[in-house]
Amino acid sequence: MGRVTDDDDGRRVLGAHWTFLAFFAGIAGYHLVTLVTAAVMNRSLGEFDPLELRDVGPLLILAFLPNLMLGLGPAAGSWLAGRGLRADFGLIPNWRDVRIGLACGVLALVAGYGLNLLLIAVYGTDNVSDSPLSDLADASSSDTGWLVLAAVIVVVGAPLTEELLVRGTLWNALAAHRVPPWVVLVLTSLVFAQLHGEPTRTIALFAQGLAFGLARYLSGRVGAGIIAHAANNLPPAVLLFVTH
Repeated sequence: MGRVTDDDDGRRVLGAHWTFLAFFAGIAGYHLVTLVTAAVMNRSLGEFDPLELRDVGPLLILAFLPNLMLGLGPAAGSWLAGRGLRADFGLIPNWRDVRIGLACGVLALVAGYGLNLLLIAVYGTDNVSDSPLSDLADASSSDTGWLVLAAVIVVVGAPLTEELLVRGTLWNALAAHRVPPWVVLVLTSLVFAQLHGEPTRTIALFAQGLAFGLARYLSGRVGAGIIAHAANNLPPAVLLFVTH
């Protein structure tokens, strides 16, 4: 499939392109399910750490449910008001997407690593939060199956849902309303950084978001952004097994 164009054809809801509604549906679903799963985990686990795979491995799936909602909003909107995920977003990567995505993924890794080192130098290790993957890497587990599931979620699940939401619906919505491409790139990167809720890593996440957005910009397809995001997440996922 060729380049996906950010045109203005498509259903409108209250005067706005349908992708805006799909974006906010994904965000609303994420926060709603986060509240529900947090309540369930707190009630069921008490003082247990939900990242201790040895004790609560099955709840890894429950912990991923909020992230899954990020992708369900765009998917439902595309099915109901759009032309389908492949036509609306260029979801399935082609070889050009792979090449662009890998290059931008390496760029994201370098930018994120460098900025995190800078932040640690400025604020100190204790004042800069670790990536959630660090907690997973520190968790001891005798069941490699849960580590495999965690790696699949990190490398495939999260990039798919987050890119569909940010570089899919939000990008298309802004483009459909004739927002300049460079503004779309910056705004979607800001949203991506804030979405993670990690204040001390916001700058690094913003830089990584710019790299993922560059993949979307150069290819015109979400598939390239997914590849870039997955490439960025692959080394930390491998770390889960190295430290196991």
